[in-house]
Amino acid sequence: MQRETMSYDVVIVGAGPAGLTAAIQLKQLAEQQQTSLTICIVEKAAEIGGQILSGAVIETRSLDELIPDWKERGAPLNTQASKDRFCYLTENKAFPLPVPPPLNNHGNYIISLSQFCRWLGEHAQSLGIDIFPGFAATELLYSDTGAVTGIITGDMGLDKQGQQKATFQPGIALYARQVMIAEGCRGSLTKTLEARYGLRDAQHPQTYGIGIKELWEIGKALHNPGEILHTVGWPLDNKTYGGSFLYHWGERFLSVGFVVGLDYENPYLDPFAELQRFKLHPAIKPLFVGGTRVGYGARAISEGGWQAIPSLAFPGGVLIGDCAGFLNVAKIKGTHTAMKSAIEAAKQVFKLLQSADTNHATIADYKPALQTSWLWPELKKVRNIRPAFRKGLWPGLLYSAFDAYILRGRAPWTFQYPADYLQLKLAKNCIPINYPKPDQVFTFDKLSSVYLSNIRHEENQPCHLQLTNPALAIEVNLQLYASPETRYCPANVYEIVTTQNQTPYLQINAQNCIQCKTCDIKDPKQNIQWVPPEGGSGPCYTEM
Repeated sequence: MQRETMSYDVVIVGAGPAGLTAAIQLKQLAEQQQTSLTICIVEKAAEIGGQILSGAVIETRSLDELIPDWKERGAPLNTQASKDRFCYLTENKAFPLPVPPPLNNHGNYIISLSQFCRWLGEHAQSLGIDIFPGFAATELLYSDTGAVTGIITGDMGLDKQGQQKATFQPGIALYARQVMIAEGCRGSLTKTLEARYGLRDAQHPQTYGIGIKELWEIGKALHNPGEILHTVGWPLDNKTYGGSFLYHWGERFLSVGFVVGLDYENPYLDPFAELQRFKLHPAIKPLFVGGTRVGYGARAISEGGWQAIPSLAFPGGVLIGDCAGFLNVAKIKGTHTAMKSAIEAAKQVFKLLQSADTNHATIADYKPALQTSWLWPELKKVRNIRPAFRKGLWPGLLYSAFDAYILRGRAPWTFQYPADYLQLKLAKNCIPINYPKPDQVFTFDKLSSVYLSNIRHEENQPCHLQLTNPALAIEVNLQLYASPETRYCPANVYEIVTTQNQTPYLQINAQNCIQCKTCDIKDPKQNIQWVPPEGGSGPCYTEM
């Protein structure tokens, strides 16, 4: 196939906090050294920030380093955290608990991460960085020696059978001296690189959560800008990791979300429904009286921390940000760590590019640079917090307090954990969960929620949710696990449908997909593979 080709010094996949930070840092270094550097960012969303989703409370440590005058430049950080609360919920009561030290948000800001990325993108473009939204990176290019030399963007204008429509446009080949992968949690190119170069061979498996978020406009009398509440306990049982967040910000915004660890055991659990019934708690429901839900989204979260970080460099490029898993799960924050990984990677990439004969080399100094920065000890200090909760809520809370107040993160041991998809129990050994029906005032169904994600998806395109073996969807998932994909998906993508002769099959409503990638993670046989749909497809968040 004839493809248009373009060449850059650096190609970056993903215009999230890490990708944009790396590009800005590279340009800053080039200006300081009075040299030229060509940089391109490809972004699968239709616009910068369109598929960026987080709580979000941001620690400005990395932003201060990257753009010290961010306040003067109008960064959208307008609501400073003013009050932290932490509660344990039973079905009808809320019991205040001491706020864990990592959740002290003094000096932090409650923001819209999608707005923040738009602002970073504008700054990057002002420096002369090329950003191409609406183009999904779907393939890697390799040299004869096996090094990565660039990426190919996805073909546009294919029908469901993969045949060319009248609007067909082949993807573009983008060549680079170095490729920086910043595609976020559970990226498809990251999976390819991990398999090809064994980047995860010596590490723990990654463990994940799914975060489901709604944005509400609430009454002025109920709004307390800067107030932050985190809860644990109900509606989850004491064996399932997870909890909620409520952030008051802006004029009248309330961000409410629920996170469930994807190592949960009961196949009947529905993370979306857990958020809905959480909002009905007597201590929570009054916040939403008279309010209006204005946004919805979901995404997977890399929770494995320090021991799950893979090898970060490969021939021709590096992994940065959430695709490598830099979340500080104890703080419930990953933006500052993703940005710091990008800053250090950019410094090493720039140093390499100053040598004439080092194109597509492996940057051996990237990981050591992280290890000597504040990032590595910050993550190492809290490495045992998340796996401690595998023993249950109360053992996890007790160990976390012991680790924080007594050991102060200096434990001589490192806890291990298995892969999430191995944890589901057989349906016959579990009790179905009776979720209340949505009232369309405080609680809602999945389809009306997906509508609020501003989803854009050309239905006549190849399905981007691929079954390695379609028979397993019935023989294993349905018969043994009661089709958990119909519940863990927060967008009603998966349905079990019965034919006229009473034969069940799995129907995939790919046009509903909000690209959280939970199915790629949690499927018990790893039978579902998420790959990028046509560029520009998916949700388009504005204030999430």
